[in-house]
Amino acid sequence: MRGPIAELASMTWREVEALDRGRAVALLPVGALEAHGPHLPLDTDVIIAEAMARAAAERLARRGLIPVLLPSLRYSPALFAAGFPGTVSVGRVATREQLLGIGRSLASHGFTRLGIANAHLDPEHLGALHEAVLALAADAASLRVAFPDLTRRPWGGRLGAEFRSGACHAGRFESSIVMAARPDTVRDSLRSGLDEVPISLSDAMAAGQRTFEEAGGAQAYFGAPAQATAREGRASIATLGEILEEAILESEGDDD
Repeated sequence: MRGPIAELASMTWREVEALDRGRAVALLPVGALEAHGPHLPLDTDVIIAEAMARAAAERLARRGLIPVLLPSLRYSPALFAAGFPGTVSVGRVATREQLLGIGRSLASHGFTRLGIANAHLDPEHLGALHEAVLALAADAASLRVAFPDLTRRPWGGRLGAEFRSGACHAGRFESSIVMAARPDTVRDSLRSGLDEVPISLSDAMAAGQRTFEEAGGAQAYFGAPAQATAREGRASIATLGEILEEAILESEGDDD
């Protein structure tokens, strides 16, 4: 059975009050405003997270659940890109506290499930998310939170060779998704002429480098954006939706 997909921001309080909490699943897209090469918009991570959340919502709706899409959280730690104009980086504590506030508010109104669709992989940001999830588990036991960290097993291994290599910031993987989800935001004439930057950000982080410039990303991208296709992007979005759905079902011990 296919159920409805709700968007919290466009609902009235009476419509939220009437939701069947036993079937409702809140979905929070989380990203950043940071440089993504000369060809992708600053809110690339938000676009990807929103696509992930909506793909999961469609899958959950087919199970008869009621996905509730929350407005995206787009301000977060973005220290690696901080040197590039337009990047807005906030502190780890501020991000953690926002997430805690969101989760506690949802729990106070009877929501029992929250899925976090995150597409921003800055270590400080990921740390804030994990801290918030642990705190919510401790003080809001009625709210089950699913956060599939794409940098950890088993999730990241399902997202293609470039993603697994770590050379995937504004490269083929991310560019493909934006081309599929929001093609109007891609500066395609620039994208198609960009040389590959085959440098693993994860390796750079392990080596102690702390900015895109130090890691060798002079234009704030890593990977091969010229190889991106909308077709690959659609496939990646589908996989991201599957990942979030599975994490939500696992969080409640429901793997039907």
